[in-house]
Amino acid sequence: MSVNKVILVGNVGKDPVIRYIDTRPVAELSLATTERAYTAANGTRVEERTEWHRLIMWDSAAETAEKYIAKGTRLFVEGKLRTRTWTDRAGLSHKVTEVYVDNFDILSRVSSPTTNNG
Repeated sequence: MSVNKVILVGNVGKDPVIRYIDTRPVAELSLATTERAYTAANGTRVEERTEWHRLIMWDSAAETAEKYIAKGTRLFVEGKLRTRTWTDRAGLSHKVTEVYVDNFDILSRVSSPTTNNG
């Protein structure tokens, strides 16, 4: 038996990009997770470290992302890792590892600017 499960809590790096494959919506977005700086028991200082994760959401999750997720939104994400490779027009090979999102919760949203009409 094997398990391919990822759990992340982080902040969205930029607004989701929504596209359609046939009629299925798919959202692509980046999520930053940050480990805080600390001092180890031996006195060594370990600096803050940020990792960026590429998230892929399909169908209703993509529609929710389009409506409610923006740069700075804090997310809890559960999914699985998928790695894909492709060759570009120049013949260069590329490889990317993505998190295919199964479930997510919006932990905090970025407040949108409001207008005051009176």
